[in-house]
Amino acid sequence: MSTLSRERAKTLTAAFGGKRIVVLGDLMLDEFIWGRVRRISPEAPVPVVEVERQTLALGGAGNVVSNLVALGSVPSPLGVVGDDIDAERLRYAFRNLQVGVDGLVADGSRPTTVKTRIIAHNQQVVRADRESRAAISEEIEDRVSARFESELETADAVVVSDYSKGLLTARLLGRTLKAARARGLIVCLDPKLRGFTHYQPVTVITPNNQEASEAAGIPIEDEASLTEAGRKLLSSIDCRAVLVTRGEEGMSLFTDGGRVTHIPTVAREVYDVTGAGDTVIATLAVALAAGASLEEAAALANYAAGVVVGKVGTASVTREELLATI
Repeated sequence: MSTLSRERAKTLTAAFGGKRIVVLGDLMLDEFIWGRVRRISPEAPVPVVEVERQTLALGGAGNVVSNLVALGSVPSPLGVVGDDIDAERLRYAFRNLQVGVDGLVADGSRPTTVKTRIIAHNQQVVRADRESRAAISEEIEDRVSARFESELETADAVVVSDYSKGLLTARLLGRTLKAARARGLIVCLDPKLRGFTHYQPVTVITPNNQEASEAAGIPIEDEASLTEAGRKLLSSIDCRAVLVTRGEEGMSLFTDGGRVTHIPTVAREVYDVTGAGDTVIATLAVALAAGASLEEAAALANYAAGVVVGKVGTASVTREELLATI
């Protein structure tokens, strides 16, 4: 089990300020329609939601950016949007955070990804997605890659956030991850369910339990099978560490030399796990950029996740909230 003193946490979080983090990944808008249900529709056996308000939040890799801003760092988002009104709404949301939008590459052949959730009495009723999962073209890959390499010149760390929306092709990952390694930068990568062979070289990869199980080809049923899967992933990917996020069971960090650190959850109440993985990868990256060890960064990420799951909807955690839990 990892321990992190409050004084050490204060030192590290103070150093978050101004750290420049490049965020490469699937950018999206999370749209929330809030209301209440008083009756069932006469047209079909579905509830009628009386809409009271509507909110927007940055989702996917955009939520990583929101978390990095809340933690005091300076993120640079890099991804693909459509040539549509939702792309303008996405840019507006970034500008509201005082985040630059030059890294948003427009592709008229696809829509900007939007997830619309209808919520009644704090319960999600239905979700509607507008998206394309088709792989981006080589022309768009080249534009994204060129922008990424220019952003690396002033970066302290990189986050790669894969939501399987077609951005992170094998070719783009190969070019960008090698470029980051050549500059000696910390790279934290949040994967999706698929083979992990293209997710290298990186510093840390953060699969959840299911993703780790599938990638390793080992059903994770207990601590022994978890350890076997984590060590197998660590040995099969060019990385320094594997951090398996395990929901209510916390996290497990696998590092060079076969060391395993189990970090129990600190969440007091769990209202909504939406975006918790984004909070984890953001905190991990900025902590490592601030000089934390892998164990310290994982412990801070665990505390941050414990805060964010106590909030409804896509949420982030500030440095003050993070320190208050330690």
